Amino acid sequence: MEAWSLPIPLTLFLLVVEFFYARGWLRLQRTLLRPISFPQFAAFTSGLLSVWIAIASPLAILDHELLSIHMVQHILLMAVAAPLILLGEPTLPLLHGLPKLFDNGVLGPCLRCDPMRRVGRFVTQPIFCWIAATLTVIGWHVPAMFELGMHSHWWHAIQQISFFAAGLLFWWPVIQAFPSVSRWPRWSIPLYLFFATLPCDALSAFLTFCDRVVYRPYLLQHHHPFGISPLQDQEWAGVLMWVCITFIYMLPAVVITVRALSPVNTYRSQPRSAEEVLRRPNRWLNPTS
Repeated sequence: MEAWSLPIPLTLFLLVVEFFYARGWLRLQRTLLRPISFPQFAAFTSGLLSVWIAIASPLAILDHELLSIHMVQHILLMAVAAPLILLGEPTLPLLHGLPKLFDNGVLGPCLRCDPMRRVGRFVTQPIFCWIAATLTVIGWHVPAMFELGMHSHWWHAIQQISFFAAGLLFWWPVIQAFPSVSRWPRWSIPLYLFFATLPCDALSAFLTFCDRVVYRPYLLQHHHPFGISPLQDQEWAGVLMWVCITFIYMLPAVVITVRALSPVNTYRSQPRSAEEVLRRPNRWLNPTS
């Protein structure tokens, strides 16, 4: 087993993101509206912590030795960290927390650029989000691609980034964090989540009931941590994926279904679209108003 050392660049990056988010959140609390609640702040912070646990903590050094730990990493990045960060409504706090020079000179022009806006509208379509997430999960679990990530540090980093990015895209239509615009009626989102479980269930069932080790790097190891055989480790990885994905996807589906059937619509203080912000800019974008 490799000795763990703190990945300083990634840790510092996550701390900087948390600093600017907290700075913007505190500025927003000075307004009468206070659009971002403390539970949302806690969700965002927990999301960043989940990223750190998956990639930078001592857990990360076991992913090349145990497939079940590798699966925990993927679940943390795609099904835990990504939705928690979106639940934190990161756009408004970061807009208020980032330095004005960066906001006005880099971020603002990029967000107002027509090509960027068209790309944003395309990649946040629910169909695209669903396909991107499904292809990421299935594609990286093809043995050749999986082993590529095992043998190359850079490909392993790309694998982790793609799982996190696909998770953000997948959960975007579900959580609808600002400035998300609803593309589908809310009653369709439980179906979106249900169909997303199917390829994960098929993959996890294959890993659980397959009578051979699918990924050779785990089979060729001379040392097996905790005395777990490669085949048993693979079975545990399949069960972890099966159970975790089912429950994580089922929970928001139940919540959305209950809300859709409820006769009372709960008011939300956050703006639902960029157009709403443009119509009432002082309400949302000026922390001193």
